[in-house]
Amino acid sequence: MVNAARILIVEDHSLLRNAIAQYLMQQEGIGIVIEASNGAEALKCISETTFDLVVTDIVMPVMDGYMLIEAINKLGLKVPPKVIVMSALGRDDFVAKAIDLGAEFYMIKPFESEYLYAHIKGICLTAPKIEREQPQQVAQVDEPTLDEQLRSIFLTIGIPAHIKGFQYLCVGISMVIKNPDMINRITKELYPSIAASFNASTSNVERGIRHAIEIAWTRGRVDLLNNILGCKVCSPQYKPTNGEFIAMIASKLRVKYDSSHVC
Repeated sequence: MVNAARILIVEDHSLLRNAIAQYLMQQEGIGIVIEASNGAEALKCISETTFDLVVTDIVMPVMDGYMLIEAINKLGLKVPPKVIVMSALGRDDFVAKAIDLGAEFYMIKPFESEYLYAHIKGICLTAPKIEREQPQQVAQVDEPTLDEQLRSIFLTIGIPAHIKGFQYLCVGISMVIKNPDMINRITKELYPSIAASFNASTSNVERGIRHAIEIAWTRGRVDLLNNILGCKVCSPQYKPTNGEFIAMIASKLRVKYDSSHVC
């Protein structure tokens, strides 16, 4: 198939690996799907076949996912494969290391196969490959939900999923996307609305969100945030207020949300 994506699935649990591979092979735009049970097997596959994308677990025998990504980076390939990490480990330090090594996304298990395919579509199937003749029509699939997109953004920039501010931001930004005027009434309306969702106080919500933003800036992920926003609006020297941060993320995602809710 012309312009068909070439995928390598690296996972030591054979049933999960096979299920993902079988699903992907049935989707439009997917060419070959090769399976490997650990990083060492994957590296051998990469030396023999050109891949557009590697989907890898972290904890595996022989060679883990981090070692695999590092090894790929050292191969000096002219067009190295993109990497998506999938793991049941959602600790922020695990996410941070994967992103620092160059992973495009970090997906927490369990997840729906459609969600993985949506990311593959965004990475591999939205632009023609250099050495291919012409693009193919790709079947439409459900895009990641608004909550999934928000969680992915926060994990990427280093906000850990277990802190309250992470959840407050997810709910608050969703509210602002659906009702943009709420950003102008952040103290009187937005914070109380978030607080009501969690049976918390408005002061706890304000502090929780501020703490989450502080963590992101402390971890030096500002460049990643600028990449997500599509322009350089943040700097390490200037930490945005709660309202500014919420407004930036909401503005980025609102266009996609509005286009998916056109009557």
